[in-house]
Amino acid sequence: MAGRARLDDAPERLVQAAVGLLAEQGPSALKVRAVASASGLSTMVVYSHFGGIPELMRAVADHGFKELGAAFGRVPVTEDPIADLFAMALTCRRQARENPHLYDLMFGLSTRATYRPLPDTDRRLSGHSHAFREAHAHVTAACERLVRSGRIDRQEPEAIAAQLWSYVHGYITLELAEHFVEFDDAVAQVLVPMGVNFTVGLGDERERAEASHEAGARLYDSIVQGR
Repeated sequence: MAGRARLDDAPERLVQAAVGLLAEQGPSALKVRAVASASGLSTMVVYSHFGGIPELMRAVADHGFKELGAAFGRVPVTEDPIADLFAMALTCRRQARENPHLYDLMFGLSTRATYRPLPDTDRRLSGHSHAFREAHAHVTAACERLVRSGRIDRQEPEAIAAQLWSYVHGYITLELAEHFVEFDDAVAQVLVPMGVNFTVGLGDERERAEASHEAGARLYDSIVQGR
């Protein structure tokens, strides 16, 4: 029975082991033997549950999106959807900084030429995975509230969410690559103004957009303090 219990939780143990290897050593560490050793399981268990490293990497990316979705779920829904969205942007930044290699993997930046391509392209793309969609749904829902608020010109929430997703992850990627080292506070000097400009471009008033981003920063701080 003990052996069966060990195998029942094997997929989660393998994913957790891979996440740990990513954090410590980067994507080059994700090899069947290394993951098996870190999880205390055999290499055969890796193959039997995932088929190989490409499938395991997909599961690891989904694990990252599940964690991101859970973190988004801890952001309170307030009467200010722009504050909520900025708190989510800062939350995503925190997740990325805690495990940059996992973040890279989630967004398709960590790859190796030796990885065997998966045959099911639709399932391979992170944007089509259930875990990704559940995380992204929090962003879309906030964008829907923003459209209903009347603060911006009426447009499709899904398009707003895609634009927001693009600029936030563009900023995070550049920050992780140390492109903003010349700034004393890149969040205050780059991310906040970019968010304000984005919101004003959607039709909001600049002063109100600035106040919402300040409120979002306070909201995020309260979440972090309550962790």
